[in-house]
Amino acid sequence: MKAVRLHAYHEQPVVEEVPEPGVSGPFDVVVRIGGAGVCRTDLHIIEEQWADKSGVTLPYTIGHENAGWVHEVGSAVSNVAVGDTVILHPTPTCGLCHACRAGDDMHCVDSTFPGIDTDGGMAEYLLTSARACIKLDPATKPEDVAALADAGITAYHAVRKAVPLLYPGTVCVVNGAGGLGHIGIQSLKAMTAATVVVVDRNAEALELATTLGADHTVLADGKQVAAVLDLTGGNGAEVVLDFVAEQGAQQDAFAMTRRAGSHFVIGYGSNIDIPTIDIISTERNVVGNLVGTYNDLVELMVLAQAGKVTLHTKKYPLDDALDALADLDAGRVRGRAILTP
Repeated sequence: MKAVRLHAYHEQPVVEEVPEPGVSGPFDVVVRIGGAGVCRTDLHIIEEQWADKSGVTLPYTIGHENAGWVHEVGSAVSNVAVGDTVILHPTPTCGLCHACRAGDDMHCVDSTFPGIDTDGGMAEYLLTSARACIKLDPATKPEDVAALADAGITAYHAVRKAVPLLYPGTVCVVNGAGGLGHIGIQSLKAMTAATVVVVDRNAEALELATTLGADHTVLADGKQVAAVLDLTGGNGAEVVLDFVAEQGAQQDAFAMTRRAGSHFVIGYGSNIDIPTIDIISTERNVVGNLVGTYNDLVELMVLAQAGKVTLHTKKYPLDDALDALADLDAGRVRGRAILTP
């Protein structure tokens, strides 16, 4: 089968032939990939940012946002069958540890993360587990929903955590309206009555945000913090969802947060430099966010199949994976790039 393989850090992956995976354990599932999302994390992997955390051995296949059709199942699999359309939670989990039992399965002590620490889904087939599979309506096209498997639940997970803070009359800033942020906007509009303010440096992204329901948009032109403060009477927002968190955006996000507000860090790439006195004197919170749970993805798919959350995508054949990565890196993708094997 064809797969997008990383052979060395700081070098581009290659599309090459590798053996197809097969089931070996009772709960194994092999999925024929119909759509694989292209994520900024893939760029970070190539740049070696994940090397120490993942411990992966090169070469390997990247790609952690996957959907497709069940191709083969292990002897104990009962929740899906060959031919079913599925979207895959990005971290196959054990189901037995405390985190899994508590429904906090993205913190499973014995999970894998295909595309980060094992072979991923930028390929024709992917080996995963029954616990990662969510069965979809057969009419669903995997290429239309694949990015919900990571970008989608990452945005949804953060919004879901923020919902209790976003009662009517509050303001939520979405910092970055790209692949994750455009899903965050829709999730906010579906789940809260908060006023949504979207900040982005790209005018086209702000136009998209407006069509998705943003109440206000702010161009990140160096004056974005002042603009947000002006929109909030000088106070800042109760919640800021930072989908960028690099190149200074992470400092802006904290500055946009009001007293006793919460700065949700979702993107990553740079450090946050906050004087501790600014944290204690204003009681502002900095909240980390990691992917999302299996149940988060189930709930998000309910919104998606009801038409309340839709992905804006640009599709590429698998052979054009390097073009997709280059377009993402250069800011030429509005929404999400999807590979279609």
